[in-house]
Amino acid sequence: MRRFSLWLRDKPVVADSTLALILLILDLVIARDSTNPAAFLVFSVLLPLPIALRRVYPRAMAVTFMVLSFCTSTIGFIVGDPTVHAALLGHGIMLYTLVAYVGRREGFWYALALVADTAYGMAVVTGFKLGDLAFVGIYLAFCWVLAEFAGARRAYDAEVAARHAVAESERERRAHDAVSAERTRIARELHDVVAHAVSVMIVQADGARYALRTAPDTTEKALVTIAGTGREALRELRRTVALLRTEQAPDQVPQHGTAGLARVAQLMRDAGLAVELELSGELDDLAPEAGLGVHRIVQEALTNTLRHAGAHPKAWVRVHRHTGDIEIEVTDSGGVPVHPEARIQGSGLGLAGMRERMAVLGGSLEAGRTPEGTWRVYARIPLAAPDTE
Repeated sequence: MRRFSLWLRDKPVVADSTLALILLILDLVIARDSTNPAAFLVFSVLLPLPIALRRVYPRAMAVTFMVLSFCTSTIGFIVGDPTVHAALLGHGIMLYTLVAYVGRREGFWYALALVADTAYGMAVVTGFKLGDLAFVGIYLAFCWVLAEFAGARRAYDAEVAARHAVAESERERRAHDAVSAERTRIARELHDVVAHAVSVMIVQADGARYALRTAPDTTEKALVTIAGTGREALRELRRTVALLRTEQAPDQVPQHGTAGLARVAQLMRDAGLAVELELSGELDDLAPEAGLGVHRIVQEALTNTLRHAGAHPKAWVRVHRHTGDIEIEVTDSGGVPVHPEARIQGSGLGLAGMRERMAVLGGSLEAGRTPEGTWRVYARIPLAAPDTE
């Protein structure tokens, strides 16, 4: 049953068509009371049609339903048929759709048009009846309140889903960083093993060259040492390289440059963080390590902002490439989280990780609260990486 409900949620036309069919059946039931069945049946079929597409084209279908309602009253006046269509209950459905899926402003204008349409219908067809007016008012008020609850729940669910998407992206990023750190460790081990083995082989080869004629036994011993050391180094080299041969999936490789920064900003916007992104200078031809550094600093800073942001959080990201370095500045509006259950749980190592990355790149990082109460992260990455050999 739950699987069917989820499937139905993804197929709004199916559910709304069922609702339109119910209105059609209700209209057909009272068609026998009409004094002009032919005209009544035409509008019995036409009125429910916009209901079937109400969530696909909410504004257009609301206008269409309102026009059909006006035409129904006019035709009823012309043919002298005071029978009210049951399908006009769709007005409340349309009002609910606009408030819940579009906005209160559209719902307000539709309610005003509905008041005018109801007054017109009662004036020219049925006459003003206090009981009918009370029913219409209560019905529309109920639809509006129901739409408010449904809209608020949908907005909350969308925010939580977006924050979970950010959390999932954060987990993938940390997993990628862990793999990168492990590969770096393996590379250092490989460097140490090969450097040690080659150094031993060079020393032994130099000794063997000097002792070649005067001490053949010593030369033979040195050659045996060279061969053994070479074989051991080769075994270690093969073992280490085997660990490095695992390829990463394409979707796990971070996207650098302006496209990557835009993707991070959009991901945060979807999670409810208003991000203003300002990029200047050529950022698409950076060295891989510098491009990854910019990407990670912005991503980590925005994630921290989202994690600790208050109501209606905002962040301003500025990345500027100079001749010799790159400046990164991320500031936020500060505050306290308004939805603790949707808050992203971090490891508490975000700033430490950014500082370590800056240290590797030879850059600098400043992070702290400003006198205005906002949080600011400022980093500078030199374009000429320092030589660590």
